[in-house]
Amino acid sequence: MSEDSNINNPESEGTLHESIPVTGMYKDWFLDYASYVILERAVPAIEDGLKPVQCRILHAMKEMDDGRFNKVANIIGQSMQYHPHGDASIGDAIVNLGQKELLIETQGNWGDIRTGDGAAASRYIEARLSKFALEVVFNAQTTDWQLSYDGRKKEPVTLPVKFPLLLAQGVEGIAVGLSTKILPHNFIELIEGSIQILKGEKTNIQPDFPTGGLADFTEYNEGLRGGRIKVRARIEEGDNKTLLIKDIPFGVTTNTLIESIIKANDKGKIKIKKVVDNTAKDVEIQIQLAPGQSPDMTIDALYAFTDCEVSISPNACVIIEDRPVFLSVNKILEYNTKQTKALLKRELEIRKGELLEKLLFSSLEKIFIENRIYRDIEECETWESVIQTIDKGLEPFKPNFYREITTEDIVRLTEIRIKRISKFDAFKADELMRKLEEELKEVNYNLKHLTEYAVNYYQNLIAKYGKGRERKTEIRTFDTIQATFVAANNAKLYVNKADGFVGYGLKKDEFVCDCSDLDDVIVIRRDGKCVVSKIQEKGFLGKDIIHVAIFRKGDERMVYNLIYLDGGSGKSMVKRFQVLAVTRDREYDLTKGTKGSKIMYLTPNPNGEAEIVTVYLTQGAKARVKVFDFDFSTIEIKGRSAGGNILTRYPVRKIQWKMEGVSTLGGLNVYYDSSVGRLNTDQRGKLIGNFLGDDRILVFYKNGEYELTTFEVTNRYEASEVLLIEKFNLKKVVSAVYFDGASKTYYVKRFQIETTTLNKKFHFISDHKQSKLKIISTEKQPQVKAILEKGNETEEHEYDLDMLIDVKGWKALGNRLSSFPIKELTLLESVKEEEPENSSENPDKESDDLEVGTTVEMKIKKEDDEQMDLF
Repeated sequence: MSEDSNINNPESEGTLHESIPVTGMYKDWFLDYASYVILERAVPAIEDGLKPVQCRILHAMKEMDDGRFNKVANIIGQSMQYHPHGDASIGDAIVNLGQKELLIETQGNWGDIRTGDGAAASRYIEARLSKFALEVVFNAQTTDWQLSYDGRKKEPVTLPVKFPLLLAQGVEGIAVGLSTKILPHNFIELIEGSIQILKGEKTNIQPDFPTGGLADFTEYNEGLRGGRIKVRARIEEGDNKTLLIKDIPFGVTTNTLIESIIKANDKGKIKIKKVVDNTAKDVEIQIQLAPGQSPDMTIDALYAFTDCEVSISPNACVIIEDRPVFLSVNKILEYNTKQTKALLKRELEIRKGELLEKLLFSSLEKIFIENRIYRDIEECETWESVIQTIDKGLEPFKPNFYREITTEDIVRLTEIRIKRISKFDAFKADELMRKLEEELKEVNYNLKHLTEYAVNYYQNLIAKYGKGRERKTEIRTFDTIQATFVAANNAKLYVNKADGFVGYGLKKDEFVCDCSDLDDVIVIRRDGKCVVSKIQEKGFLGKDIIHVAIFRKGDERMVYNLIYLDGGSGKSMVKRFQVLAVTRDREYDLTKGTKGSKIMYLTPNPNGEAEIVTVYLTQGAKARVKVFDFDFSTIEIKGRSAGGNILTRYPVRKIQWKMEGVSTLGGLNVYYDSSVGRLNTDQRGKLIGNFLGDDRILVFYKNGEYELTTFEVTNRYEASEVLLIEKFNLKKVVSAVYFDGASKTYYVKRFQIETTTLNKKFHFISDHKQSKLKIISTEKQPQVKAILEKGNETEEHEYDLDMLIDVKGWKALGNRLSSFPIKELTLLESVKEEEPENSSENPDKESDDLEVGTTVEMKIKKEDDEQMDLF
């Protein structure tokens, strides 16, 4: 019999087997392993915000601390006494701590989180604890200790950190069936938040990333599961052909960012000529645009298709009492603040006990020496009699002590040397006791006013360590970028109208337009059917196509003028309609749907134009007038499914375009949303004005520049730098007050915009780097209130800017506003006179013309039951 056969034979001699269910083993072992990974490796403790490996590293560094730098290799060796894992994991954890630049001071090449470069080998780099760590993280007297994994040493359970370290550093960990992702927050804002909590106020902290950039925390959800934040690179326009990336999103490196840009370019989503990485001390990635590419559109495309914008999903999970708990970052801050207050109280109580003991022994020492009790023990022959004699000598003074005098106290008195007794100075002893009593009094005061003491503690941290730790990430509200609007035209659209094929692969057929592979196309066929479909290489959308174009969802200004023959009644119908929202690949009937219906005339009008056409009836028609004109502006814009109005009851031979019409929609109301620095037509933000095709926008910036732009909603403006944005009027006079950095005085100037170049900034104040534009107005009679400093007093004065200086050229320096120093400047509100606005391109428009800004009301009706016989 083979050896294997004995395993299954319970009667085999010399064998003993115990049956262990595999399911039980899996259940116990898996739970043990999962618990170990969660508690001992991946998730930080809420008390100190550290994973066990980080806590052990800091403890090892504290043991080694002598004020000098230590080789990281030596720190790893010291940490291995406490951490039961390999040197690689400890080394990675040390580098991670060092790169956060809070607890560890580093020396050597520690890598760069911005570029993704790794640190040098542990034998080449050095580290030591920072002064902040030594003050905030360690205190042996308030630390709870436990035995290390091999039982040879003691290590802290958690470190007594008196600061929200978990939120300051952030943490990320993946355990078994559980993960945590807490984002880093700003050092100063965390302390200010803790002070607010101590004062009973609410706080709402937001992340701050070491890589800077822009971030939208609208959906942050206090760091809980389900929340999301969007982080963007800071992109600036170098010139019309160059973009500069100054900051990168958190979690992205310059290498991965450049790779994503190249990949998007290869796919045709963006069009660039070259990417150059100039990162050194500061991040700078230079993007050279392809000819003819708009910088604003390219910036939006970079956010839409590359890692210039990333989404981060936080998941705040911490260990509390050996259990993983999901808490919001504000609750974590509240917990850490209460813990800090409790630790400060514990330190004060320990210090109070130490002071009481020092005072006690100082008093005992003084009594022992001044009352010459030490002489009474000279005759004592036994140790017991010595103790009894000293105790008897102290008896009259015992009621004055805060506790009973013990044998240990008396033994300490016997250890005082004769030399110290002979040189005892009662005055110095009293002075020492007085200082101890003052300190004790201060400690007692702090214990009674613990909240005030904790607030002062936090404020002291800001004063000592807050410099250079200001917020790096700018908080913004981002607009949603539609990928189809900003994608570069990476394909060409073709159509075979007879056979009904549409796509970018039909290169031998009729060219329609440049397009993106993300676009939708709209097709209208002769039979009156309309369909919208995703663009593809070659798609069949029905034979006899009469119109194909790129479809823009929700485009209210695209109006279709249509004349069709109704197959049921034989009448010719006319309608104007929009196609706002559709279901892809679903056919919509633009006629009444009767058999034999067909389209006889169709024009798409991007701005709601209404042309005039000439209608020719057949020779056999019974109508008296066989040729007549029809003006589309005489009918209203109705819904897509409306049947339309009756054009004529008689047979139509042909329809011919006669005259171009004007828009029946009027101008376009444009708004500026200062929270995102973008234009829109959705009534978000401030109404800038009503715009027609040639109108322009005038923008003034705080640095003393102005710019003329179009009113395209794709335009981008640096919201924090915009001082005034309005519709451009060529005849308006600009009044400006600016601070001249060279002379340290304020100047006033008035001028008209003489330049016509679009999207180019013109600097109209002095060139000194400290010069700043303070007041800007295009009102007729702007008034400014200034607070002047006259010696030790201040005086309020109002100026009429139109009276101070004549209108001069935009390059003129201007006149000094006041000979006295100006403490404060305010632009006063004035009553605006109603006046007709003239287009920048038509300043001499007659007064009886339609005033620019007048909106013609557009009526949209979807009913098709009301019809009118026009001819």
